[in-house]
Amino acid sequence: MHPDVVPDCLRCLHADAHLLAFDKPTGLLSVPGRGADKQDSLATRALAQWPDARVVHRLDMATSGVIVLARGLEMQRALGGAFADRRVDKRYEAIVDGWPDADSGEIDLPLGADWPNRPRQQVDPVAGKPSLTRWRVLARMVGPHGAPRTRLALRPVTGRSHQLRVHLQAVGHPILGDQLYAPPAAAAAAPRLLLHAVSLKLPHPLDGRALQLEADLPF
Repeated sequence: MHPDVVPDCLRCLHADAHLLAFDKPTGLLSVPGRGADKQDSLATRALAQWPDARVVHRLDMATSGVIVLARGLEMQRALGGAFADRRVDKRYEAIVDGWPDADSGEIDLPLGADWPNRPRQQVDPVAGKPSLTRWRVLARMVGPHGAPRTRLALRPVTGRSHQLRVHLQAVGHPILGDQLYAPPAAAAAAPRLLLHAVSLKLPHPLDGRALQLEADLPF
């Protein structure tokens, strides 16, 4: 299916009898939150047109890009198993503060909830879960007043909450526009979080064929 726009300005990247894929805009919840003011979400909008749509994974509200929903319980189980078994290749791009010392690398830091400050997560060497992010420099840039900036390709091997945001902040390269983790100057350097889910490659839940889903970069 060609990219299309469904009601409530939801951009559909793929739709068949088994799964749906969308390009989630920044600022939209993946699923409804608590309270009447948090009921609008990508899942809610998808359900209005596809009543059998079921959540498989999530993107942070501030993150944009490719997100997949299953159609029906059987497909939800199949897709959920693919994510759990790490048979889904997730690719992101971000613009971060500073210039990394190398052109590629890994961030291997355990992550866990920062309970007094939920929904924040934190590096937790004692109780944190193993978390691994692979990164590669795409471009080194100069921002206003000579500030160093870097566009990174990111591959989260694990899928912890806020993993990319916390990992990059922990190694001194917070994502621009990150109101939750970046220091004030980096948080104010962009009008949105500069993190986008560029692509997902996954086995189709019906027959296992490779399915590549992509969403154009908005920044």
